[in-house]
Amino acid sequence: MPRAAPHQEAFELDQVVARLIASGADLARRQRPAGCRRMLPSRTALAEALEDLRAALFPGYHGLSDLDETSLRFHVGATLDRARLQLEEQVRRGLCFVCDLDPVRCPQCVSQAAELTRAFLSRLPDIRRLLAGDVRAAYEGDPAAASPDEAIFCYPGLQAITNYRLAHALHELEVPLIPRILTEFAHSATGIDIHPGARIGESFFIDHGTGVVIGETCEIGARVRLYQGVTLGAKSFPLDEDGKPIKGVPRHPIVEDEVIIYSGATILGRVRIGRGSVVGGNVWLTRDLPPGSRITQALAREQDFDAGGGI
Repeated sequence: MPRAAPHQEAFELDQVVARLIASGADLARRQRPAGCRRMLPSRTALAEALEDLRAALFPGYHGLSDLDETSLRFHVGATLDRARLQLEEQVRRGLCFVCDLDPVRCPQCVSQAAELTRAFLSRLPDIRRLLAGDVRAAYEGDPAAASPDEAIFCYPGLQAITNYRLAHALHELEVPLIPRILTEFAHSATGIDIHPGARIGESFFIDHGTGVVIGETCEIGARVRLYQGVTLGAKSFPLDEDGKPIKGVPRHPIVEDEVIIYSGATILGRVRIGRGSVVGGNVWLTRDLPPGSRITQALAREQDFDAGGGI
């Protein structure tokens, strides 16, 4: 077929551009209200800040690998300073995103972003301590792991947990939007979806990992192990008078210390899985389990039948 003349192509493209801008007018106003010079957070900048944070938490494993005792302190300091500048700007943009040029709140976004970023960075040693426990849990919990270093380099579960622990600290500081972006980076890369609002204890291990979902109001204790395809989700969503989901209501499971949940298990609702319990593969569960329980698909079906439903 003969190609259209260049001026015809340009004319058709102009029409497409005009229609896109018109149809996205509401989004454009949300992104930059009238008179506002501020922009939405940048996913690219946040990805760079996240890699710097990962390099500071695991120096030599991420970022520069040729480090010695002389260069380590300088490298960590320079990397953290670079992350601080990036993160502070993105936190400011997140704050401006939700303040909508409120005449009281908006002028405070710059100073608040600096304060929140400093508070976040002060939590990094504690995050590093938790991640060290997660690394040990991965090494000790997987006979295929040749060393803790292999878990840091190779395990998608640790990548997702690292993103989560950083995002959770920002979530606790009530930084808007940014925490969810950080956990979604891991979700895209690993297939592991952990909401930054979930509360997860020390020495947490996700083996293999693909398809794991951990909801916003989950509470997970210490030394818990999950396998691929596990869902810790909500059974239902309470609605307001307009039929819209009510935000922030506890609706996800509580998993106590030293629980193991095998691949494909689905646990829904605000149920409690007692300490030391083992939930077998592909079990569907919507009721509490007492401490020390052992439940398989067959046992779950029997108990559901005996109780007249309700698992």
